[in-house]
Order: sequence, then structure tokens, then C-alpha cells
Amino acid sequence: MASEGASPLRDGLHAAWPVCLGFIPIGLSLGVLAQKAGLGPLHVLLMSVLVFAGGSQFIAVAMLGSGVSMTTIVATTFVINLRHLLMSSAMAVHFPRASRRFLALFAYGITDESFAVNMARFRAEGWDRWRALTVNQATNFVWIASTVAGVYVGNLVPAGAFGIDYALTAMFICLLTFQFRERLHILTALIAALLSVSLSLVIPGNLHIIAASCGAATAGFVVKRLLRKRRGDALV
Repeated sequence: MASEGASPLRDGLHAAWPVCLGFIPIGLSLGVLAQKAGLGPLHVLLMSVLVFAGGSQFIAVAMLGSGVSMTTIVATTFVINLRHLLMSSAMAVHFPRASRRFLALFAYGITDESFAVNMARFRAEGWDRWRALTVNQATNFVWIASTVAGVYVGNLVPAGAFGIDYALTAMFICLLTFQFRERLHILTALIAALLSVSLSLVIPGNLHIIAASCGAATAGFVVKRLLRKRRGDALV
């Protein structure tokens, strides 16, 4: 919720700092891995600026280190980042009168973390597009700086030290729990988890994650419609 009388910049930074704090060890870890894969500071800088998606960047670095073709890396990154299209669409409803330039800038900065933070703030009311944009760009800046710094301090920060390799997973779990507003959300999350594990046994690569997300979202939508229909029939 926005603080009364506070500026959009202050509110946005106040909401963004926990995510920024979490991005630092994750970004450093990516920089370390990128360095070991043969990438330099400029390469990591360009990757973070142009892609700005932690999961995709980790996968891309791992694939580069394994000698995978560039076409495969680009295609894999594209598929994994398709979820940003859904997140951008969900956020767009909060900016009915925003210009295309603003929407493009805002969409560029959307990540799983900033999406979760902004959606929670919009539900609490008192949030606006400038505060939401501040969250996006503040986290973007910290991510870029952390990944580049990771290249320089790579020799001092081993990839698996202090649980850094688990930091990204831990952040996603934390953000997921913040989205649980009702039993349907928990059910959808459980369906996604079961589908992801099951499909990972038969679908190669990371496509099982996309399939599980789409399947769980569809199941949640169907269940929600059925519940609404039952409530409507009960009122009649």
C-alpha cells in the first residue's frame, strides 16, 4: 500500500528493496557462472540489459558452457520467457490510459518478482503506474549491477558458496506463497507442481515448465468457473 503523502519514487523503492536484496546474491552467482563459461563483463552486461530474466540467463549460461548451438539457446530462452507475455497482459489492465511508450518501458522491466510485488500492491489499493514502474526499474538496475559485479569477483565467490545456487529457487517459493489468497490458488499451485514433475519425465529440456504452467492455469480457470456456476445456481 502506498504511504500517505509519500512520493511514487519513495514508495516504489520501499516496495522493491526486498527483491533488490535478493537479486544481489543471485546476480553475483550468475556472474560467477558466466565467467566460468567464458563470458566477460561486457557479455554479461548485454545479456542482463537485453534479456533481464534470471532463469533464462542461468539456463543460457549453462548451455553456453555445454557448447549448445546459439539457435537452440535463443529458442529455449524465447520459450521460457513467454510467461512474461502473460504477466504483461495481467498488469496492463491497471494502466487503461497509459501511452504505448510507457507500456513498452514497463513491460521491459517485468520479472516474476516485480510482477508479484506490484500485483500484491495493486490489490491493496493506493498503488499506481509510477510506483509500479519504480519497482521494475529499481530491480532491473540492481540485477544488472550484480551480474556484472559477479564477473569481477568470480574468483572470490564460488558458485555454490553460502547456498547461492539455491537463492533463486528460494525467492520463487517465497513469492509464490505471497500469492495465496484463497484455496483455489493453493490448488492451482499443487496442480502445477504435480504436472511439472510428471511431465519432466517425458518431455525433454525445460518445456515441461511451460506445459505445466498452462495446464495448471487452465485447470484453475475451469474450477473457478464451475464454482461460480454452482454459486449462481444455489442463489436461484
